[in-house]
Amino acid sequence: MVVTRGDVERAAARIGAHVRRTPVLQDTPELALKMEFMQHGGSFKARGAFNRMLAAGDLPEAGVIAASGGNHGVGVAYAARVLGVRAEIFVPEICAPVKVEGLRALGARVTQTGAIFAEAYEASAKRAAETGALEIHAYEHPDVVAGQGTAGLELLEQTGGVDTVLVAVGGGGFVAGVAAALDGAATVVAVEPALSPTLHDALANGGPVRVQVGGVAADALGASLVGKAAFDTVVAAGVRSVLVAEDAIVEARRHLWRTYRVATEHSGATAMAALTSGVYVPEPGERVAVFVCGANTDPSTLV
Repeated sequence: MVVTRGDVERAAARIGAHVRRTPVLQDTPELALKMEFMQHGGSFKARGAFNRMLAAGDLPEAGVIAASGGNHGVGVAYAARVLGVRAEIFVPEICAPVKVEGLRALGARVTQTGAIFAEAYEASAKRAAETGALEIHAYEHPDVVAGQGTAGLELLEQTGGVDTVLVAVGGGGFVAGVAAALDGAATVVAVEPALSPTLHDALANGGPVRVQVGGVAADALGASLVGKAAFDTVVAAGVRSVLVAEDAIVEARRHLWRTYRVATEHSGATAMAALTSGVYVPEPGERVAVFVCGANTDPSTLV
């Protein structure tokens, strides 16, 4: 299923009262940073969570359930608290402690299980079948994808238009939503850790394929299989993927802190890494926008 701009526009109308319109920093005439790390919960994930819940209508007494590397869970937990429903979140063992603490602070029931996201998801799916809770997948459901895409609509309005947008990728929901929102108004480039090439390998193979995942951003970008709705949408939009090395991600995170005093987790700096490492080199005068997302980190690790 391909998510469309119309889907994203309907999502924007549905969730507008519940999410922040995150600012854009126009650093130079050619570089804009969309500060999505300032969204509720520290990432774009609250957008998709709200849209999935509100589009579902009456929510079950058992509430909602999700598997997450951390940020999606925080977004779901935040939306559930605002809407007054229970939230149960399953996270893998690699989930950062700051994210686990954030989930509990939001009132979610947290179960930490499995080495990677896929294993936490299996446990959450089993629990959802037992309880009847509404499952909110991190990137597979079209309502989640459309919700994430509302950040792309904001970007267009705030910048007046750009040529290229760089988006970090895990399971593909965010980049698919942004691509649907832009609807050809700009080129969308997916940026992935070289150790977690989920979308990159799917594009090379003509469909989602399971990959090994790892690296410094694996807690947030560690989906081993791209979502089908996300894949169909990025293919329709002509999105291409570039890979960035581990040291490039680490250095981009430091760059964001040194240059802008922005404290992000490694996933939040991954899109910027494409620029700072030279993996993506803009043409002269090309207007580039970078999504900076993922603020659930320990600031003491920044140097």
